[in-house]
Amino acid sequence: MPDSIVIIPTYNEKENVENIIRAVFALEKEFHVLIIDDGSPDGTAGIVKTLQNEFPERLFLIERAGKQGLGTAYLKGFSWSIEHRYDFIFEMDADFSHNPNDLPRLYEACTAGGADVAVGSRYCNGVNVVNWPLGRVLMSYYASMYVRLVTGMNIHDTTAGFKCYRREVLETIELDKIHFKGYAFQIEMKFTAYKCGFRIVEVPIIFINRVLGVSKMNSSIFGEALFGVLELKWNSFFRKYPQKKQRA
Repeated sequence: MPDSIVIIPTYNEKENVENIIRAVFALEKEFHVLIIDDGSPDGTAGIVKTLQNEFPERLFLIERAGKQGLGTAYLKGFSWSIEHRYDFIFEMDADFSHNPNDLPRLYEACTAGGADVAVGSRYCNGVNVVNWPLGRVLMSYYASMYVRLVTGMNIHDTTAGFKCYRREVLETIELDKIHFKGYAFQIEMKFTAYKCGFRIVEVPIIFINRVLGVSKMNSSIFGEALFGVLELKWNSFFRKYPQKKQRA
């Protein structure tokens, strides 16, 4: 069995889901894929089920009833992946904004590079975003600067959703205490890993805005992130975080 699984949450991604799955499976390194579909009315899950006939040992599907949020989808995927003993657990979008060809680079950062969490970063090497309106680029970039200032994390892309975790990170950070559902979830996961003493490394990527399908981004997502950061920092003063165990 390969050591890596890529978790891809979906909602109405019929235009992208088959292509993203085939792109991951075409890589030289073998990855498994776990799709978590929130009851997509466009038939996304049906496409995945058809592909499972072709890739029965590599493609897995969890169907949930209705939209329950990005964070809860990933938490479900994390628990499933831990239970199935994958050593490296990835987050990736379905819409090709994250390039599947970068998966081996994130893997390499955790294996050869010794990172506990590898983050596909839009901002660690300038601003590498394609096809976003300028206003959205600036909002995202300055939101990450704000998060760095409040939390003290030395991470340029704090809201990034393209990541590789060592399994021990997800086993350590008390997933049941992660409570944000939108993009603040991405900040909360990084901040919790940081407070637990894990090494987070940024890997520069080029982020390309989706071509097919409809974006799930809205202003309330950024609002949750901005105010959620203050809550995270305040609560951290009163919380004892489990610490990374030293490897032998």
